[in-house]
Amino acid sequence: MSLPQILYKITACFAFADAYLFFLHMFQLNSYKPKEQKQWMIKNFRKSVLPRTFFTLLSVPFLFFHSDLLFFAIFGNLIYFLINLPQKAKKPLVFTPRVKRMIGSSVVIIGILFSLITFFSKRAPAVLLFVPLLLLFPYFFVMLSNYLNQPIEKAIRNRYINDAKQILASMPNLIVIGITGSYGKTSTKFFLNKLLSAKYNVLMTPESYNTPMGVVKTIRENLRATHEIFLCEMGAKNKGDIKEICDIVHPNHGVITSIGPQHLESFRTIETILNTKFELCDSLLQDGIIFLNADNEWIAKRQIEKHAVYYGIENKEKAVFFGDHISVSEKGTDFSISINGKDSFALSTKLIGKHNVINLVGCVAVASTLGVSSQDIMLSVKRLEAVPHRLQVIDGGGMIIIDDAYNSNPSGSKAALEVLREFDGIKIMITPGMIELGTKQEQCNFDFGVNAADVCDFVLLVGTTITKSIADGLLSQNYDKNKLFVFDKLEQALAKARTIEAIGKKKIVLLENDLPDNY
Repeated sequence: MSLPQILYKITACFAFADAYLFFLHMFQLNSYKPKEQKQWMIKNFRKSVLPRTFFTLLSVPFLFFHSDLLFFAIFGNLIYFLINLPQKAKKPLVFTPRVKRMIGSSVVIIGILFSLITFFSKRAPAVLLFVPLLLLFPYFFVMLSNYLNQPIEKAIRNRYINDAKQILASMPNLIVIGITGSYGKTSTKFFLNKLLSAKYNVLMTPESYNTPMGVVKTIRENLRATHEIFLCEMGAKNKGDIKEICDIVHPNHGVITSIGPQHLESFRTIETILNTKFELCDSLLQDGIIFLNADNEWIAKRQIEKHAVYYGIENKEKAVFFGDHISVSEKGTDFSISINGKDSFALSTKLIGKHNVINLVGCVAVASTLGVSSQDIMLSVKRLEAVPHRLQVIDGGGMIIIDDAYNSNPSGSKAALEVLREFDGIKIMITPGMIELGTKQEQCNFDFGVNAADVCDFVLLVGTTITKSIADGLLSQNYDKNKLFVFDKLEQALAKARTIEAIGKKKIVLLENDLPDNY
């Protein structure tokens, strides 16, 4: 074997491995769902898929000419590496047991194919053509290994689910509270955990563990016989997702924080989102209570048969627990809560914005109904810390940063701008825009730009495709073009924010959303 052939095989194998792990990473971020992966492939064909095949494709013809020309094939693979240099991921590929099984299956499949090609090439040398062609389709091996592993994955999944069900069945006195909504569910979970912990031993699903297997993992690894309440966050991207979690945990009570145009790409309609979120209500035990945000028009109009307790800060007629006298500043928020129009008590929190008040009122409704005293509630609310990346105020070294980067939606972005409005100083917003809003995405981002024009002194956009609608919204309000900037990366926008002169004033930077690696 000549040196060029050896070098080609080495560079080709490394290029294949790099592309394979990239597609596997994206598949993991897309929740191992082939349908979502296919949609991602179509959306990102030019940006991510084509660059990982194009130069290797160009190199294939040189394999069948003079061996000296193999250097062109090697050069093609080297160009591949230059174009696709690894970048630090926001959420790196996690080598879970499932990922390891997929890699193992792919290695076996590739080994079998190469053995067959070697065998048949002795009779028909043209069969060797399949070797470089196989290297062009790492995505194929990711999906094939996933398909072949389905029986194993299903058996493992069912065993873990049954294990979690047995643990729950052994704790008949455990109170399970399901929490769902288009937005606000994670913050509500964190706040409610603090309030209920004043009286009960509480376990909550950590971070954003809101999928069936995330909930199962929490139960199997963290639920103990001493726990009295289990707070279970329930996320959904498709109809039936909430019911699937409910069939595992059988919630006693539930909280629906909001309904809005989140994940419209998969849900398609608001009606489907509404029906999916109310799968929690439909799954409650007979004596269960559903706590509902009366300020949300879709929730308020929904006819239900279960025992419902409504809360809000605007819909005074429907809300049993009503937040009022709200005073917001950069130091925190003061407000009061009345129950059935009476029994009012004042609350003070370091959290900022009405965005948090509505969630807190819902948490007070649940905690009060479960017997936590108003004194304990007031103390717990006062001690609350902001949930990371959700309107979290942090010191940015020469500027104040309002970190709202976890996720963004039309309601949340509007609330974040209202929080920014309360601060005195030079107001700068950095955002890549909002995603997963289906056909409404452009309009929602345009409206976001319109709202930002009235608040922000400077707007720094990250990326060009999604943010174009935001820029259009800003400019429709005669926003100063000299105060609007577009960057490729968040780090570049932050660097620019640091160079903006504040002229003796404070500099406040709102980080609104941060897109995941598969966008």
